[in-house]
Amino acid sequence: MSIQFPGGIVPIDSPFYIDRPPIEKLANSQILKPGSVVRIQAPRKMGKSSLLLRMISFAQKQNYRTVTINFMEAEEAILANLNQLLRWFCANIARQLKLKPMIDEYWDEDMGSKVSCSIYFQSYLLQKIQSPLLLALNEVNRVFEYPSVAKDFLPLLRAWHEQAKLVKVFQKLRLVVVHCTEVYVPLNINQSPFNVGLPFKLPEFNLTQVRDLALRYGLDWRKGKEVEELMALVGGHPYLLQIAFYYLSQQQVTLENLLEQAHTQAGIYSRHLRGHWEQLQKHPPLAAAIKQVVTADESLQLEPLIAYRLNSMGLVKLDGDRAYPSCQLYRLYFSQQNLERPDSHSSLDKLRQENQHLKNLVYIDSLTKIPNRRCFDNYLKKEWGRMARNQTVLSLILLDIDCFKLYNDRYGHPAGDICLKKVAAAMENCLKRNADLAARYGGEEFAAILPETDLEGAIRVAKQMQEQIKALAIEHENSIVRSKIISVSIGIATIIPHPQEDPAILIKAADRELYHSKIQGRDRLNVRYLSGERSR
Repeated sequence: MSIQFPGGIVPIDSPFYIDRPPIEKLANSQILKPGSVVRIQAPRKMGKSSLLLRMISFAQKQNYRTVTINFMEAEEAILANLNQLLRWFCANIARQLKLKPMIDEYWDEDMGSKVSCSIYFQSYLLQKIQSPLLLALNEVNRVFEYPSVAKDFLPLLRAWHEQAKLVKVFQKLRLVVVHCTEVYVPLNINQSPFNVGLPFKLPEFNLTQVRDLALRYGLDWRKGKEVEELMALVGGHPYLLQIAFYYLSQQQVTLENLLEQAHTQAGIYSRHLRGHWEQLQKHPPLAAAIKQVVTADESLQLEPLIAYRLNSMGLVKLDGDRAYPSCQLYRLYFSQQNLERPDSHSSLDKLRQENQHLKNLVYIDSLTKIPNRRCFDNYLKKEWGRMARNQTVLSLILLDIDCFKLYNDRYGHPAGDICLKKVAAAMENCLKRNADLAARYGGEEFAAILPETDLEGAIRVAKQMQEQIKALAIEHENSIVRSKIISVSIGIATIIPHPQEDPAILIKAADRELYHSKIQGRDRLNVRYLSGERSR
């Protein structure tokens, strides 16, 4: 069985989804009730979207109509304006139900967008369908970033739940609201939908569930102390456990080395830990608090709001009004970090900020926000030298968006820019190691440098990029590729560098394989391993 690197939603048919009774059963029974609301909340990477997928599957088996709205797909201009958000919301639902949007027919500026939206649901959407509608709202925390919009949008959802008691047609609607708890909600809790319906805060896995998960990864740890040792480090955190089991099952690391290096930059959790560190740097009071918690010999009493926010991020657990680290991994990592930020008004801090800004201008692509060609060239040269000294393998992926000029001609350059951003993000998301680098190579062409990655490993990464980019499902009617969505062609080259040779030979080889992918029909990859013939 091929094991994919953990990340994102666990597919319905995956053996790696672990039930957390009685949550699945209770959630499914709740959506059978007219006008019901289910709330799923947890820090990131706890399995919220995977649970939602199974609720949607259950609803479909009951012959419900299902619609999923992911607020991560909404652009900033839409989220910042209530009227635009509600029109986007309604149009999105209508299209998923295969109905004509007909927004203008129901929108009345005199009544306002909230009333217009409710009328649209009551008199059009819910009237047009015969069966109940499961409306799954994912990443609702994105709306929290716009308080002036959230304070009107969220109570609207609550109002529909209340109307189900009075208006029969609203009984067809079943809401599932999913949000990440890492974002503080600056709303009146009595006016939001989050104090109605059935709430689920996803718990960590217990010892039995972790043993079961290990077995599914081919690790028979039922008799030894391995599970206890790993849980002593990361607790029952689903994502952190899946990461460990992946590397262990692929024999890329031993449990002894994993435990020893987990909290370091060389460890398998470096990216996850760095993400938390970067968030804490933006909020000095939280950074100071976590430093106190991880260096204390016992739990500490914190200011209530700070304790709530750290708990919402999954960094601490609460025992009454006292906080302690969620796991040993966080204690080890944050106790070694300098979490204090210098005075933002000091000349030294201003100089650092200016230097960082200049560095970004030089090395970061202004559109996609990933490294640019200059950064790529410098990094490839550096890693070429390092791999040559160590005589270890170096792989390069070149990726080109298929028929991108035709996409711009059909949808316009603003849409093209959005497409480039999404492709860049999807591509970068597939790189799991600190040494890997994704860059915009030029135009619609991207590159990935993979130090210490053999040809087989580079192929796995490239195929994951293809899959994630296809999963964006960006419509491309003018594409010559049969799927009529944005796809990519890929060229891969792998080499053990020689100090007397130029990295250009690796680029040339990958570019040649990319060319072969294009002339063979696109939406595919070609590979080359450079050995004795590489200098010819």
